[in-house]
This record gives sequence, C-alpha cells and structure tokens, in this order.
Amino acid sequence: MDAQGNKDVVQQFEEMVCSGDVGKLDVLCTPDMVNHSLAPGRPSGIEGTRELLNEVRFSGRAGRWLHSIVVAEDDMVIQFGVREAEWTGSTFRGFSTPSGNYCADAAFVYRLVDGRIAERWAVRDDLAMMIQLGALTPTAAVG
Repeated sequence: MDAQGNKDVVQQFEEMVCSGDVGKLDVLCTPDMVNHSLAPGRPSGIEGTRELLNEVRFSGRAGRWLHSIVVAEDDMVIQFGVREAEWTGSTFRGFSTPSGNYCADAAFVYRLVDGRIAERWAVRDDLAMMIQLGALTPTAAVG
C-alpha cells in the first residue's frame, strides 16, 4: 500500500478509538500486532489493544486531537500534535494523580504491513499531564 493508503488506515484507527467500535480492530491491525504502548500487565498485541480500547471507551477518556499533523513514508506513519484528554484519577507512574482534563503533546507511530497496523508506539508528555493535574509541582531551579 502507498503512503496515502497507510495514512487512511491510521485515520480509520483513530476514528475507531474515538468511536469505541473495537470491531474494526481485526480489520485494521495484523493478528500479531505489537503495541509497544501497552502498560505492564496487559495482554500483549491485539488482545491488549482491544482491552485498552474497551476500557477507554467505557471510561469516556479517549481524548481528542486539538491539532495534529500526519506524515507518512513507505510503511511508517507518524501523527504528532496536542491531545486533550481526561484522566479519571488513580496512581500514574507511582504518583497519586487526581482526576481532571489536560492537554499535552503526543506522538503516535505506526508501522504497517500490507495496509494493516503491525506495530504502534505512543510517546506522550506525561510530565505535562501530571503537572496540569497537580500530581507534581515544579520547583524553581537553584543556581
């Protein structure tokens, strides 16, 4: 598939995430998909992705892009921008993180094989999220 076709698949994946219609997961992703952004303890691959998307759908915290750009070359697609989301409140990376809305930079990287997502990475600015939600308080630099 060409770069534009791969961008279209990623767009469909994003629409699936926002709609919560995980029935399309098996069409958009390879059976042996590797999702590098799953939390420890989740099942690997497509089943862990399905579990995460179902959890996000029921919690109402799928988030949305405020703005983003999508770049594709060969079998790689990268989406980068500012994402707005809701954190439901719990421990995150060892810190008690209260619930609330936040905006942070995020990048999602996809590798496609034959027009289906084979690998996915998420790179988020978790520090910005934790500061906005009050889990961490920045201090002035001493110098």
